[in-house]
Order: sequence, then structure tokens, then C-alpha cells
Amino acid sequence: MTRKIMLQGTGSDVGKTVLVAGLCRIASNRGLKVRPFKPQNMSNNAAVSDDGGEIGRAQWLQAMAARVPSSVHMNPVLLKPQSDIGSQIVVQGKVFGQAKGRDYQALKPKLLGAVMESFEAISEGADLVVVEGAGSPAEINLRAGDIANMGFATQAGVPVVLVGDIDRGGVIASLVGTHAILPAEDRAMVTGYLINKFRGDVSLFDDGIRAVEAHTGWPCFGVVPWLKHARQLPAEDSVVLERLAAGRARPLRVAVPVLSRIANFDDLDPLRLEPDVGLVFVRPGERIPSDAGLVVLPGSKSTIADLHDLRAQGWDRDLAHHHRRGGRIIGICGGYQMLGRRVTDPLGIEGSEREIEGLGLLEVETEMAPEKTVRNSSAHSLRYGVPLEGYEIHLGRTTGPDCARPAVEIDGRPDGATSPDGRVFGTYLHGLLSSDSFRARLLAEFGIAGGGFDYRKAVDEALDGVAAELEAALDPRWLAQFLRCD
Repeated sequence: MTRKIMLQGTGSDVGKTVLVAGLCRIASNRGLKVRPFKPQNMSNNAAVSDDGGEIGRAQWLQAMAARVPSSVHMNPVLLKPQSDIGSQIVVQGKVFGQAKGRDYQALKPKLLGAVMESFEAISEGADLVVVEGAGSPAEINLRAGDIANMGFATQAGVPVVLVGDIDRGGVIASLVGTHAILPAEDRAMVTGYLINKFRGDVSLFDDGIRAVEAHTGWPCFGVVPWLKHARQLPAEDSVVLERLAAGRARPLRVAVPVLSRIANFDDLDPLRLEPDVGLVFVRPGERIPSDAGLVVLPGSKSTIADLHDLRAQGWDRDLAHHHRRGGRIIGICGGYQMLGRRVTDPLGIEGSEREIEGLGLLEVETEMAPEKTVRNSSAHSLRYGVPLEGYEIHLGRTTGPDCARPAVEIDGRPDGATSPDGRVFGTYLHGLLSSDSFRARLLAEFGIAGGGFDYRKAVDEALDGVAAELEAALDPRWLAQFLRCD
């Protein structure tokens, strides 16, 4: 019989994603057939699963932690926030429609069938399924029709472990408050809790554990410190960009404007981990650094809306100055579309605005179209003559004179465009910076030798590191029960 457990948080961004990945790797290291699952995810960081649909990037990483192929059934409902039309809804890997917040609340009960179908598919043949909740079960105003937390747990009969983030403060109140506010049926699903992101001497929280147990009766299954290896893992939510800093000065500074609808920003992770690269996420109100050698425009869930925001920040002027000074620019997916002369949306796919002027750094134009490209791709860098592996998730078709100088070939067809001076190029291929040979050749253009470490290996080793740190922090009795396979 498949064993199941669900991690829910007392709030958002408490670290559930990394904990689920760590538990999956611990179970895999013990020889168990383990699968991750998240009923509903809200993220513009998407991946193309091994069976060809869209899922949250976090579930793709968790599948890697479990050492199994990723599947659309690991994240059956994915919400991708857009602009004035609300969120795009992806169900079992395919676009289902769009809805604003209130409309989606009414739609959720209709999606429960797909969630349960996917959960059954993931559970089949598995020893263990580790489920990740979303947000908090204490949001009782959203409990009716819930498919992300207790609505799923009670329907599927999955026991729950609550995760509290001590770093943000008030963790005792958040745990006790969750206990107090949950309906009796939901409260009965909770078997215990974990404290996450602890700093310092764990024994200092002994009185806290006793206090939580006195008020709730829930046992503590472990006090987890800040997991140092987690920093090497791709982040799921753009909220973490607030915590990512470039640190010490390094030979090459790479600037990334943080667009309001930024998507798939984990494309930049391989550069962040390069020892001679200082990656700077430029936030609203900040200027693109004048000493940046490279600017990367990342993906966007709404190209037109983000072009407006980019101009409102003055980043269009910064990019023009950067280019005039001899700087280089790479645009990926939505960022590629922004680099062109114009973006049109005749069918109003992104919203009410039908046309907008682009940045004019590439002689191309993009027209949005309803057909969505979603696929894993084998590719080849025409600039450097090296192989690439990546994926495409985009709407729209880009054409123009600079497409005569494509940046890459994807499955044998040209993709992207390059400026005549070679200092600006764009592509629809996500993941090109994960290619070690591509990254090494790119850095060599800036005089950096020896770049291009084995990124995939580094992520896999980080997952092992997270698993080891987590295993040391968990209550061994609970861990033994968690790993037991009937």
C-alpha cells in the first residue's frame, strides 16, 4: 500500500518546497519508490514535464530529487498570474482557461476531479507520495471548495505535517493559531509539525516546543536549521529574489531586471553559481548598474504589461545606455519579445492592449497567437557551436531581419535573432544557460576562463546535501515511521 504524507505551511514561503525535495531524496536514498505531488500551484516558474505538459518548476525539481521522470500529474493544477485578465489555468499540463480570483474560487470544486485523478496516477506503483500544500490551511475564508490544502487532505485521507517558519517570527502563535482556527475535521488530519529555518542553538527552542504541545497536543518532528545547500537549488517563487544578493565584487556583473510578472527566472541560476559572476537582480526603484557587462531580460507571463513596467522604471533608457557603452544583452522568451521593434496582440490574449512599441534593440516583431508552444527541446548554439538542452513555453511568433541570424537551432529549426553587431540576441529556448559548454564560451567572451562547471551535477549534489542536513535535524522516530513501507 502506498504511504502518503502532506506538508502544509502556517503561511506562504515557509520552505515547504525544499523540505519536500529533501524528503523525496531521503526516501530515494533508502531505495523507496517516492513521488512528489502538489494539487495546486501558483507560479510563473514553469517546467515542461517528461510527458510533455506544463508543471511548476518546483515539482520538476522534486521529481529530480526523487530520481523519477517528471509528470503533469505531479502538479495537476497550475495557476500562472498574468495581467488584467487574471491567471492562466493549466490543468494536467494543458491550458484550461483564464480566470480572475473570485471566478477561480467558484471554479475550484470542478477541478477536484482532475486533482484526485492525478493523485491516483502518481500513487500507482509508489511506496511513498510526499504532497506539498499551498499557502496556509488557516485561510478558512478559502476553505470552501479548497483543493490545495485541507480540502485535498480530507478528500484523499492524507495525514498532514504543519511547517512553521521561525525566521519570520511568531512561529508559536502561527502554530497555535492554526490549531485554534481549523475546523475539527481538518485539525484531526494534523499529526505534528516541523520548525523550519532555525538559527543557532536548537535547544533554545525546547520551551517553545513544550508551549506548542501544551496548547495543541501536536508533537514536534524536528527543528530544521537554515539548510545551507538549499541556496544551490533553483528557487520557485519570485519572493525569494528579495533575498538573493550578488555578495562580493566579481570579475563579471550580470544584471537582471525583476519584471513584475517575471517567469522562469531560474534560467539565471547557473550564472548565479558561477564563482566569477556577480548576479544582480535589479528591483523596482533601482537602476541597472552602469558597470554591468551583461544584462539578461528574463521570461515574462505578460510581455506587454511588463514592457510598460520596464519603461516606468526607466530601464529602457538604462538598456539603451548599456548597449551604447558596448554592453551585451540576452533576451529569453518574453525578454526576447521585448527586445524587438513591436509586440502586437490582435486577439487580446494578454489583455485589452493590442499593440506596444518594443525596445528596438533587435529588428524583429512579435505577434501573439492563441497556440501555445510547450515542449522539451534538443538544441544547438549557432553562436558557439555547442549542444544545448532546454524547453519552450511561449505564445507568439517572432519574425524580422535579425532572425536571419538565429541564436540557436531547436530540433533542427532556427530560433531567435542576433543584432548585426552581435551584442544583442534573443531566443525562445529556456535553459540555455544550464549548458556548461555554452556558459563557458559566453564567459570567455568577457575574459573569464574556466567557467562552465557541471551545473546539473551541482544541483544533484545540493539535493543530497539538503537530504543529509534534513535527516540530521528530524526526529529519528518520526523519520523511521515516515520511511516505513508496508
